[in-house]
Amino acid sequence: MEFSYVAYTKDKKLVRGTLAATSEDAASRLLSYGGYQVLSLKQRVRFLDLSRILPSFSRVRPIEIILFSRQLALLLESGVDIVTSLELLQDQTTNRKFKDVISQVASDIRGGSSLSLTLSKHPKVFTQVYHRAVAAGEQGGNLEIVLRSMADFQERIVKTEKRIRNALTYPTIVLIVAGIVISLLFAFVLPTFTELYDALGTDLPALASMLISMTNWVTDYGLFLIGGSALAFGGLVMYMRTPTGKYWWDGVSLRLPVIGRILQLSELSRISQTISMLFRAGLPLPEIMTQAINVTNNKVMAEAVSGVQQELIRGEGLSKPMEKRSIFLPLMVQMVSVGEETGKLDDTLSTVAVTYDVESEDRINNAVGLIQPIITVVIGLIVAFIAVALVSSLYGIYGQGGL
Repeated sequence: MEFSYVAYTKDKKLVRGTLAATSEDAASRLLSYGGYQVLSLKQRVRFLDLSRILPSFSRVRPIEIILFSRQLALLLESGVDIVTSLELLQDQTTNRKFKDVISQVASDIRGGSSLSLTLSKHPKVFTQVYHRAVAAGEQGGNLEIVLRSMADFQERIVKTEKRIRNALTYPTIVLIVAGIVISLLFAFVLPTFTELYDALGTDLPALASMLISMTNWVTDYGLFLIGGSALAFGGLVMYMRTPTGKYWWDGVSLRLPVIGRILQLSELSRISQTISMLFRAGLPLPEIMTQAINVTNNKVMAEAVSGVQQELIRGEGLSKPMEKRSIFLPLMVQMVSVGEETGKLDDTLSTVAVTYDVESEDRINNAVGLIQPIITVVIGLIVAFIAVALVSSLYGIYGQGGL
């Protein structure tokens, strides 16, 4: 349950807020433990809670986590205590779900829990990497620096994903529109011409005859084709959701021409950013590698990082195990080696991440620049084939009719 309260602090300041508790007595005790003198405490009753009915519409976006991290770091640096900082951020948050999460975090901290422990109770909002970095910041006394590093880390990931989505938007729209137009031609325009040619009983040119045969085949077996394709696609999706299928597809995706290199660069950049950020936060390397395994979306890449972690624990370092695996590109291996020798692994891997981001963006732009003319040419050829076939058939009808 959620309660609204009005209370005085030890400094006789009036504060208002909300907190989550199992009962009114429990809420009152939590406030007392936090040093508050309660004036008013009421249970909040919502007439319509869209976050429960439509949870997907109230999800916490990455940009909200980024803003929360930066603001919390600023408040802590200004000398504001953690509970008051969370209450201020809760009042500023417009996302209902995130507001509830911050309220629960503040309540747990009033009860004596640490920030990292309370964040770990909300894995759908704060990732494992996030709360482990916060734990390291709490232990090292540099929580503000860690929060800013996490904000920068998540911001770079969001920018990379947004860049890839934006690059693929135009080709996807063109393909969808082209598919709809061609489908309409085969479904409505070409059958009309077919009926006309059959009624006239004329011999058609080979190109027109081929087009009409294709039209008849699509008309007769189109539903079977769509159904078979849907079943095959559904079966592939279900297989890819299994561990074996996911591993197979991740391996295939890394070997795809053009796209495979982009995916590899993106994953290596994310791993480099994770290691750099957590190393700067003060976590030991074996645990850092565990978080690097969790942060990657590619099972093949995760397996390679896991292998590196095992050899690292055996005392073989970080660069040598990476060198044995071709999935780690030479630049990353060399920079890791330099970082191990100089003790500045965070700086060298941060440089690697920036370099791979730049290369990835260049390859995405080049790929989009190549895809667009290819799509245009293919669509043009299809339309030209249909147009030539129809025009040649019309000329054939005129010629046989003596026109």
